[in-house]
Amino acid sequence: MESQPQPQPQPRRPRGFAATAAAAAASVSPTVTPSGSAGASTASSGKGKREREKEKERTKLRERHRRAITSRMLAGLRQYGNFPLPARADMNDVLAALAREAGWTVEPDGTTYRHSPPPQHQQHLGAFPVRSGESPLTATSLKNCSVKATLDCQQPVVRIDDSLSPASLDSVVIAERDTRSEKYPSTSPINSVECLEADQLIQDVHSTEHDNDFTGTQYVPVYVKLSTGFINNFCQLADPDGVRQELSHMNSLNVDGVIVDCWWGIVECWNPQKYVWSGYRELFNYIREFKMKIQVVMAFHEYGRTDSADVLISLPNWILEIGKENQDIFFTDREGRRTTEFLSWGIDKERVLNGRTGVEVYFDFMRSFRTEFDDLFAEGLISAVEIGLGPSGELRYPSFSERMEWRYPGIGEFQCYDKYLQQHLQRAAKLRGHSFWARGPDNAGHYNSRPHETGFFCERGDYDSYYGRFFLHWYAQALMDHADNVLSLANLAFEETKIIVKIPAVYWWYKTSSHAAELTAGYYNPTNQDGYSPVFEVLKKHSVTVKFVCYGLQICSYENDEAFADPEGLSWFSIQSGIED
Repeated sequence: MESQPQPQPQPRRPRGFAATAAAAAASVSPTVTPSGSAGASTASSGKGKREREKEKERTKLRERHRRAITSRMLAGLRQYGNFPLPARADMNDVLAALAREAGWTVEPDGTTYRHSPPPQHQQHLGAFPVRSGESPLTATSLKNCSVKATLDCQQPVVRIDDSLSPASLDSVVIAERDTRSEKYPSTSPINSVECLEADQLIQDVHSTEHDNDFTGTQYVPVYVKLSTGFINNFCQLADPDGVRQELSHMNSLNVDGVIVDCWWGIVECWNPQKYVWSGYRELFNYIREFKMKIQVVMAFHEYGRTDSADVLISLPNWILEIGKENQDIFFTDREGRRTTEFLSWGIDKERVLNGRTGVEVYFDFMRSFRTEFDDLFAEGLISAVEIGLGPSGELRYPSFSERMEWRYPGIGEFQCYDKYLQQHLQRAAKLRGHSFWARGPDNAGHYNSRPHETGFFCERGDYDSYYGRFFLHWYAQALMDHADNVLSLANLAFEETKIIVKIPAVYWWYKTSSHAAELTAGYYNPTNQDGYSPVFEVLKKHSVTVKFVCYGLQICSYENDEAFADPEGLSWFSIQSGIED
């Protein structure tokens, strides 16, 4: 019996890349097919091509839809979760941010772990260099406790993210304290005695040109700020015995040095370019006897004009006389009210100060100090110079001044209505091609407004309009130009000396989309913008040390805070901006 032939299995229809290759082969060599099949192959090829085109379109639509979803997710994480994601974040950035938020540690190479870092990581952190910081205490408060005990009880204000390896860091953070609220108590949370106050000192660890470089050591020098009032308004040492007693007590506690404010309003008080340094010379001689170093502050701001202040130091009298005739040398709010805390940087390049510009006045003062105390610089007694760049010595506008009846957590007001800054704004608007933008916003509220009460700072407000972005960029740029101009001359005056600059931490309303208090202070840092990187770029250009000042930082929880404050989030974000730059 003959066996029946077995049916042959039907060939499988090629799919995907195989179908594409088969169609391509058929279109290239139609002659190898049996007679009459060439036309059918051609028709099949055309149909396959149309299918491929349709599939490409569907793929594009799916990808576009996926990108839209990803964009909305990233925007939500930035806006409502305060995740500092980069502009072109990918899924690795998102996963790392979520893991860190959940308490995990994610290193730059992707290594992720829950508890303590690996031994080699701990070794790196232990060897990470630390440099000089200021003591968190005044000399008076040191009398009742030891330095070590006080430093041990300090709560860290900023956590250095363990995910950042030492090789990726430019800076180190050291906590210190601002003592202003001790002198000016109030019921506001920002100045409450129940609040923990702190500064963060961010320093470039690559510089080794200074004698006080402690890279590779575990030693942190301690500097104590000398109380204001030892030098009177005639630049005389008011209480020599009290100074000696203070310095003796500091010396017994083994502090390394003293921080001294050199007030422009005292030294050049009566006549322009007539500098009186006699009181400071006597004070520095006492400090030299105790073999302590000095950090000096070039204080170009006003001090103590509050109800609770026991000392008042104004700007020089000859400046105030000029201000009586030309009030536009001072910062001005929308209602025309002036503040004499600091000169407007609208006159940085205007010869309105007896033939000198604002920048020239600052430079002449710094140059006089450098010349007068050249011997102390030569001895290495003066270890650093802090440059005052605005109210309270900080790089900011006087947007939240208590003299203007501001109270925490008010958003503050823009301070750009003197005629000189208005002229700058007009030129900027004209260059942009929109001359009608040469104005400040008319719906930005008042000093004690809340963001949601204004049309400018509310959710989806005018701050994010074309005009709003133009104005805020100009406003912040004016602040950075002032820092750039003054620091250029400071480096010229204090060549080879460490320069320090104060940056304020305006943390209230940080959890809102506009960050209104930061905007009025001069930091263009809403949720969709990094306002600190440009500032750090300017400061890095001049190789300065940054002191991050956090006002009245509360120990209590901020979960139910009506001001939507987030000091830790702001500190972490700004430090990251400085590190990346």
